[in-house]
Amino acid sequence: MTARFVSRRTFLGTASALAVGATLPVPARAAPEADLWPRWEKHDPESTKTIDHGAWGDFLKKYVSRGPDGVNRVAYGAVDQADRTALKGYLDALTGTRISEYNRAEQFAYWANLYNALTVEVILRHWPVDTIRDIDISPGLFSDGPWGKKLVTVEGAELSLNDIEHRILRPIWQDPRVHYAVNCASIGCPNLRVEPFTGAKLDQQLNEAARTYVNHPRGATVRNGELVVSSIYEWFQEDFGGSDAGVIEHLRQYAEPALKDKLADFSSIGDDRYDWSINAPVSRG
Repeated sequence: MTARFVSRRTFLGTASALAVGATLPVPARAAPEADLWPRWEKHDPESTKTIDHGAWGDFLKKYVSRGPDGVNRVAYGAVDQADRTALKGYLDALTGTRISEYNRAEQFAYWANLYNALTVEVILRHWPVDTIRDIDISPGLFSDGPWGKKLVTVEGAELSLNDIEHRILRPIWQDPRVHYAVNCASIGCPNLRVEPFTGAKLDQQLNEAARTYVNHPRGATVRNGELVVSSIYEWFQEDFGGSDAGVIEHLRQYAEPALKDKLADFSSIGDDRYDWSINAPVSRG
């Protein structure tokens, strides 16, 4: 599988080339801004109701595995019809839930699991693909990927993946760990966890996801004397302190000692990278 890398230098080179009239592919989708959809702020802080994510957990245990490179991969090509049907049943159960009646922790787990299960379902419907960005079902002449298409209806409102991430999760919770929870089916993305998010364990799970990504070379590494980070920290810098210094401080919060010591030597980011290759086993088994 050919890696589809995006980097800050690639982007700057593209911009320079375009300035002199060259035609080059756009290196990455533009990052949407957080744009609150107020209706989804409704919640019940006194609610003790929980949502059953067992079907999603069964799917994850069966088809997600950790590779030797530390990247969790999904065996999309091995998913049988029975499990496709079970996944659809899980999504139907979620979309039939009146999520506004739950507490905040249950809501976060709900939206994160819905986003991830929807993404897997979209990949399965279009399999095989080399990258999610080839699934150009979003509206618009220059659509890139599936993120803008309305995929489900919750409480009477049609929702896209972008709506879930950028109009619900990011603006309501204002927690940078959102970016470690949602998975866009790419090697460069934080891992799709092998267990669902749950309200009861949410904070622990988000911290684990953050530490796993930050301490993997996809998150942050020192290469040739400069700090290289995931492009997520560039695209969504506003969520990580709004500056290189803010990003570095965020990384230090979750870095293991060896990385934390290295980060002390940097006040700026040298480059950023992201691999859009599909997060499937190399054999696609």
